[in-house]
This record gives sequence, structure tokens and C-alpha cells, in this order.
Amino acid sequence: MKKCGILNSQLAKVIASMGHTDKLVICDSGLPIPRGFETVDLALTANIPKFIDTLKVVLDELKVEEITIASEMEQLNNGLYKQVTSLFPGVKINKITHEDFKKLAHQSATVAFVRTGEATPYANIILSSGVTFS
Repeated sequence: MKKCGILNSQLAKVIASMGHTDKLVICDSGLPIPRGFETVDLALTANIPKFIDTLKVVLDELKVEEITIASEMEQLNNGLYKQVTSLFPGVKINKITHEDFKKLAHQSATVAFVRTGEATPYANIILSSGVTFS
């Protein structure tokens, strides 16, 4: 039995399979996920698990070189925005409209969507995988 790290076998497998520049979307419970994309659905009920908790656990295992968030998060969910951006010192942060975010998330470089139970606006992020060597 695995004793630490991500215990969800599907999510652990997704992260282990990612290569440089592959994208992982962690999203709230309302983001539309197109059919045909792998989805790790962690949502149990409203706000369980929370987006930020899920993001922190993923960051323990995934090297991230760049993130993309909806520009609306800064104004309409500022508390979450501050938490998210504090987790990425030195990492490029792209801010695009929520409509453009959805279009980008639906592109082929996206490996999977991780759906949380988060029930607050704009709690979505695209993580671009980095490399652990130089």
C-alpha cells in the first residue's frame, strides 16, 4: 500500500505520465469538461475537496514551469488569487479571460482535468509541466 503522496491511483498515474509542456487542468465543480478528455473526478459535495487543497497536493508531485488562470480570478475571487499566486514564486503566470481559459483548456496538450468540489468562481488553473533537470 502506498504510504505517502497522492493516494488516488488515477491522479498519481496521470501525473507520472506527464512530459515537458503537458498541461493538467485543476478545476472547480462548474467548469465544462469536454467529452473525450480524461477526468479525475474528486468532487464529493460542495467545496469538498477544495481547489486549493487539491492544488497543493498536486504541486508536491508535479514540476510546474508555467500556469494559466482566468484574469477574473484576481478581482472576483481575490482571496483565492492571492493563495494561488503565492504558491508559484518565480513561475510564469499567464492571465487570460475565462472564455479564453476554457478554449485553452480544451486543446490537445491537456492531459487531464482534475475536478474538485470547489464552489467558488474562477477556481481553475492550467499547470504546464516542467522538467526536474536542467
